[in-house]
Amino acid sequence: MQNQNAVSVDPMKDSPPLELRARAGHYQLLAGAFVEEPGGDYLAALRAPEALAELGLAFDADVTDIPLDQLQEVLACEYATLFTTSGGCPPVESSRLTGRFQQEPFHDVKAIYQRCGFALQQGKFAVFEDQLGVELSFVAVLLENQAAALEHGDMAAARQLEKEIKRFWATHLGRWVRGYATLLERVTEHSFYREIARLLRDFSEAELALLKVGVDDADGGREVVPKTEIDVLFNPDEPVCGGCDHGRQENRVVA
Repeated sequence: MQNQNAVSVDPMKDSPPLELRARAGHYQLLAGAFVEEPGGDYLAALRAPEALAELGLAFDADVTDIPLDQLQEVLACEYATLFTTSGGCPPVESSRLTGRFQQEPFHDVKAIYQRCGFALQQGKFAVFEDQLGVELSFVAVLLENQAAALEHGDMAAARQLEKEIKRFWATHLGRWVRGYATLLERVTEHSFYREIARLLRDFSEAELALLKVGVDDADGGREVVPKTEIDVLFNPDEPVCGGCDHGRQENRVVA
């Protein structure tokens, strides 16, 4: 990641498939902290010395010096407190920008996913399409597809995928992730999410610089987001009969 901070070149000319897949791996690593509670394998990988060195993570003893099963329990409570309970700070774009769930960002990313062939399947937790982990995983899939296109010599497809990634940062991730990361870094109790938030903020800045995307941070790291007025109470493109009933349909990210 340190190399990305200094990049100022055309990513299409200087991003061979291996580098694209490395970037995709960073997206997936960050997504794993938000889609659901961190699992044992995920935490073990992050605590490995090589991962700590590569990512620049500086976990405190509350992460590094306790048994893995105990750490899972602690972080499950932290996950619920931060992301799922009343008074927390859910990592959801609609919530962060409008103070409400399933607003314009939700419908917009849902349409983008459908156009790009990206879907959700049943999983442990129900998640909105504009949830942070889902948005990060979407870009990871685009990067993997871009790498595959380059390997097959399909430059037109690779350039179109590059445009999709830039557009998604300009219209979605870039508008809220940096501010949200600063908020999470302030409010979290344990060093795990503090370091993940710092990594998310630094990675976001690096990706925006790499992609040459300039976009204002509309989130601002606000602890309280005022509720905007609702112009449309439901998605007019979907049937009214339970089409938006996310609470009953659990999902996880898939390519």
